[in-house]
Amino acid sequence: MSLVDSHCHLDGKEFDADREAVIQRALDAGVETLVVIGLSPAVALAERFDNLYAVAGVHPHEASGHDGTEASPLVNHPKVVAIGEIGLDYHYDFSPRDQQRAVFERQLQLARESNLPVVIHTREAWNDTLAIIRESGVRHGIFHCFSEGPEEAAQALDLGFHISFSGIITFPKAEKVRDAARLAPHDRILVETDAPYLAPIPYRGKRNEPAYVVHTAQRLAEIRRTTFDEITAQTTQNWRRLCLQGTPAQG
Repeated sequence: MSLVDSHCHLDGKEFDADREAVIQRALDAGVETLVVIGLSPAVALAERFDNLYAVAGVHPHEASGHDGTEASPLVNHPKVVAIGEIGLDYHYDFSPRDQQRAVFERQLQLARESNLPVVIHTREAWNDTLAIIRESGVRHGIFHCFSEGPEEAAQALDLGFHISFSGIITFPKAEKVRDAARLAPHDRILVETDAPYLAPIPYRGKRNEPAYVVHTAQRLAEIRRTTFDEITAQTTQNWRRLCLQGTPAQG
């Protein structure tokens, strides 16, 4: 068995006390690849461990302090596999919405120029997020920590994107997300923890960590009426194809 945790925040302070032990627990659980999200600290962490990769970008929460070009020096780094997480968050509005949109647009342009996939964060901003992606011409990437329903999943898939499922699919009230997980094509699904956030059942309410992606993969297998081994193999293959092998240039 080998799994990819396609999205975690291992460079965060929550892991300062036991980061290496967390990575080892993931390996022991069969999680062979961890994808760390951020800018230079995430890349520096990925440099230290063979099984870590990085995704570089400015989160919409931080948009007001950035101009969207911060990931430019990192796009050619051998451990950087995507631009992200980028997008819009209208739930918290930690940054003004116009600034979020401007930074999002610039980072999508960077993704086009570097031909890297993007990792999308969207919360209570679905229509604006899709409109900006459509306008950008970017057609490969990941909607991370998917929390919408089947209609939105179909829209994301129509754009050519992958959908990444987190511990949310284990939550009792997340039926619409499970409905989306049922309809997604086998070659467009991924799994993630978003650690330290959104720990799956049976760890809900505790600090999440990459080893727990096993529980999300098990639940995804149940939802899709397939085997855990099949989910493991398929999601790993999907991530490798998207982020390590690359895709044709965007039109």
